[in-house]
Amino acid sequence: MGGNQSVPKITPQDRAILDLKLQRDKLKQYQKKIQGVLDRELSVAKMQIAAGQKDRALIALRRRKYQQSLMARTDGQLENLEGMVSTIEFSLVEVSVLHGLKQGNEILKEIHREMNIESVEKLMEETAEAREYQRELGEMLSNNLSLDEEDAVQKELLEMQQDTAETTKEIELPSVPSSRPIQNVPQEEATPVAASKVLVAG
Repeated sequence: MGGNQSVPKITPQDRAILDLKLQRDKLKQYQKKIQGVLDRELSVAKMQIAAGQKDRALIALRRRKYQQSLMARTDGQLENLEGMVSTIEFSLVEVSVLHGLKQGNEILKEIHREMNIESVEKLMEETAEAREYQRELGEMLSNNLSLDEEDAVQKELLEMQQDTAETTKEIELPSVPSSRPIQNVPQEEATPVAASKVLVAG
């Protein structure tokens, strides 16, 4: 199942950026090596001075100065490499943006072709013509009807409006009572009490 997955295509620009980053990483490793030499030569110079060996201390300091010049040169090369990487990456972003703008312009052109002025005007004319035809048809029909027939049509229209209004009218529900209902004592419960009162009186 994993064999069907598409492998990302590596473009020449990707290859160039990768090569520049590899060179940058090599320069950084070289700088670490130079820094180790600088630290060691400084320690040697201090040891030779402490031992009274001025000439040997001077040689160690000269070697250290040479390594410092190498470090400065690698700093410049590293800065150039990082600048080139940033420039290429930014250029790729610009190309991607321009490609997106080009596609957007093509879509806008297609929309404009479909909705040109002639099409809009034609649609508006057709809509106006349809309204005019409906008005003329209504006038023609009303002119061909007698007064009684026209009154019957108006009455039927009014009845339809009333039916629609009654159908959509909200159903009125009774209001909620504000007080609790009074509970009546059942007749069965009141009878024994009255009987007991009679017995006591006897």
